[in-house]
Amino acid sequence: MTIAASNHADFPIAIIGAGFAGIGMAIQLKKGGIGSFTMFERAGEIGGTWRDNTYPGAACDVPSHVYSFSFEQNPRWSRAYAESGEIQSYLLGVVDKWWLRSHIRFNTEIVGARFDEERGVWTLTTNHGEEFTARVIVSGVGGLVDPALPDIKGLDSFTGKLFHTARWNHQYDLRGKRVAVIGTGASAVQVVPSIAPMVAKLSVFQRSAAWVMPKLDKEYSEGAKQFLTRHPAALRLSRLLKYGLSEVFGPMVFLDAKPLKAIAEKMSLQHLHAGVKDPELRAKLTPKFQFGCKRVLVSDDYWPAFERPNVELVTEPISEIVSDGVRTADGREHPVDAIVLATGFALGLAKAPFPVTGRGGKSLDEAWKNGAVAYKGMTISGFPNWFILMGPNTGPGHTSVLVYTEAQIAYAVQAIRKIIAERLKYVDVKQEVQDRYNEGLQRRMKHMSWSSGCHSWYLSADGSNHALFPGFASEYVVRARKFKPAEYEIAKA
Repeated sequence: MTIAASNHADFPIAIIGAGFAGIGMAIQLKKGGIGSFTMFERAGEIGGTWRDNTYPGAACDVPSHVYSFSFEQNPRWSRAYAESGEIQSYLLGVVDKWWLRSHIRFNTEIVGARFDEERGVWTLTTNHGEEFTARVIVSGVGGLVDPALPDIKGLDSFTGKLFHTARWNHQYDLRGKRVAVIGTGASAVQVVPSIAPMVAKLSVFQRSAAWVMPKLDKEYSEGAKQFLTRHPAALRLSRLLKYGLSEVFGPMVFLDAKPLKAIAEKMSLQHLHAGVKDPELRAKLTPKFQFGCKRVLVSDDYWPAFERPNVELVTEPISEIVSDGVRTADGREHPVDAIVLATGFALGLAKAPFPVTGRGGKSLDEAWKNGAVAYKGMTISGFPNWFILMGPNTGPGHTSVLVYTEAQIAYAVQAIRKIIAERLKYVDVKQEVQDRYNEGLQRRMKHMSWSSGCHSWYLSADGSNHALFPGFASEYVVRARKFKPAEYEIAKA
């Protein structure tokens, strides 16, 4: 079965995933007059991260005006940092505006892909056993999809309620309950202050303290929304200024430079002192690693939540989960009614999201046996006409992911237009081009914060970083601005 739509019906394109990346790609194809695409979404609705993360306090940690498409800006964000439901509503509105639903196959998961070099065609297999062919694949699978479950003894033995922040149980009422939160990362800093006022007892289990910066969140008045609606240039300026500010402060996050770290750490510690008066508690909440080595968190109310009488910070390691609670290494038992796992996502940076077979029968898992690599994070040698959005080494440590995503979408569209215009069979990035690019990235990594000694989800098992881009977002945008055919092996039809 061949995917087909209106324009360029003889050139079917498959987009895997209907989150920000997939939606943005679909819109830009439509704007470019290419309507022959189908989007495959394994869930029953669009939205990805913002469809799934509905826990109390779930919100973006970059400013709303930056966390939206540059070509679909929203003047009516309710606050400086939008909550998840509002971001999902924004995405739903964008999908309806661009009439994308007719292109989406919901509840359809891609479970395999194989390239036919002779025909220049990819065959996709779905979880329903169907097969679809496409000339180009755009993977917008994303990293923040599958919840990571902690490797803790006895996790299955707990008889109370247990759920992950990304699969929040809205049927379970936390009011008056004894609750444990395991994890102190990006979701924990949002959920802890949100549920603390309603529970009887909240025990937060911390493996390592995190650096937290002030969020300075605020509501936007109706007058401000109306002004931005009437003056789109002001909205574009607001976006530009917020993005520019993140770039200015970026080196404090990503560079392994002690003078810059000293400034950032002082700001964070001042924030800690302002929010927590108890010196013993402050000491437990003070990070022991360099600023930026792990993800920097933003919150105005996380640290103050620990001064509530019903909130306890537990720093003893968890030894096991028992039927009615959590046992720590000191032998103490913490009886709880519910356990919330704020333990992040399984990024899968060392393997393909599903079996992918490219030229010569080579699998993507083989190509990535030493870690996920791709040219500019988008194309992989041996896997022609396959474009990744937010692939290896394209994650930001300091600004909006959409700055990177939009650059990648523009690059992929350029390549697709060339393939169509010149009736090419495929384009396949040259191995030496890919190797040279990635060797350069890894050389730079030793000068970055993430390589300064702490353990984080940024790093692979061997300590290499295949997640983040080592530099400014603006540098990446410049690098990705033009598709260069000379860097690719080109096969003509």
